[in-house]
Amino acid sequence: MSLAPTTELEAVNTMLNALGEAPVNSLVNMASVDAISALSILRTVNREVQAQGWHFNTEENYPLVPNQNSELILPTNTIAADACNPLLDVVQRGQRIYDRTNHTFQFTATLDVDITFLLDFEETPEAARNYITLRSARILQDRVLGSDSLHSMQREDEYQSLVTLRLMESESADFNILNKIQVR
Repeated sequence: MSLAPTTELEAVNTMLNALGEAPVNSLVNMASVDAISALSILRTVNREVQAQGWHFNTEENYPLVPNQNSELILPTNTIAADACNPLLDVVQRGQRIYDRTNHTFQFTATLDVDITFLLDFEETPEAARNYITLRSARILQDRVLGSDSLHSMQREDEYQSLVTLRLMESESADFNILNKIQVR
């Protein structure tokens, strides 16, 4: 065990261990169907968890500047974006911002948005990595083995890791009664 945050390879091996399978040495050219499934589930769960929008993967008042075609193009790893000004009715369509009121992708000024980014697994905090890994392990075990007793034990571990993630979120975002209160 290294004294470093969990890597994607370590997460996959944790998932394989939950099945009683041997670990893999690399995530490239894997021959094991279970290892391939584990990596796919891990990446799916990573997207699902981050789509909730956490303090670690969101930014408020993120400026979008119109490009040469007067369009507001979002970064490629954008999960969600919403105008900071509640009077503007804009939505994300693909990687662009669309003005629903004026029925156009054309903008003449910078638009500030609250934006949620999809980060690589290894760019997330350790508490998020742990939760994503344990949730992924439970899902993989449910699909491959389908054991009710293993499901119950893994569900408890998953729940405890979610509690830890929420505590980290609360500390990191400095929530209090006088500012934003978010419930996930």
